[in-house]
Amino acid sequence: MVLEVKKTLERLADDYEIIVIDDGSTDGSRELLLQLQHDVPQLRLIIHETNRGYGGALRSGFKTATKDLIFYTDGDGQYDVKELPLLLGKMTEKVDIVNGFKIKRSDPLHRIIIGWIYQEAMRLIFWLPIKDPDCDFRLIRRQVFDKVVLMSNTGTITIELVKKIQRAGFKFAEVGVHHYFRAYGTSQFFNWRRVGRTLWQLGFLWLDLIVFRKKGMQ
Repeated sequence: MVLEVKKTLERLADDYEIIVIDDGSTDGSRELLLQLQHDVPQLRLIIHETNRGYGGALRSGFKTATKDLIFYTDGDGQYDVKELPLLLGKMTEKVDIVNGFKIKRSDPLHRIIIGWIYQEAMRLIFWLPIKDPDCDFRLIRRQVFDKVVLMSNTGTITIELVKKIQRAGFKFAEVGVHHYFRAYGTSQFFNWRRVGRTLWQLGFLWLDLIVFRKKGMQ
């Protein structure tokens, strides 16, 4: 992933950084990343000694980023970083965030069904302005985070992110991207305990953002 990102960015920009969040990994990822730093000087490694969750990892990345545009995606290979130019092509002067949407989801049938239900439910319940709020393939202007303050430490951060960006008045664009079977690791979401906890957290997030209309502004 790091090397593919480097190749892609070399064709797009002279000034860039590659930020990887090691969120308490125990599978040798950290050691490999430390070695990669010698070959990829643009690589910035942020290490969490203990797992802070998906939201905690994203918040660290957003806080660390220094360039005018921030692109992020997951490290499991389900999206192709070579499609970043598709997002960049949609980033006009009137657009603040370009959100990918899965052209076709490459997952087992049960995950496709659950994912579609979740996606449509989130769009309806939170009144979201995009078709695929769960697609973690995004290009965002860094100035967005001068106004938007994120609080979630779990996967609910994607809903919080989209809603707070919308609430702050920033403009969205969307582009279709390909989705692939997971190349590395396994999903930690699909068990009853995690699903139940996520629904509980989404309930509180809905109260904050919709009922009490907290904007998450600085």
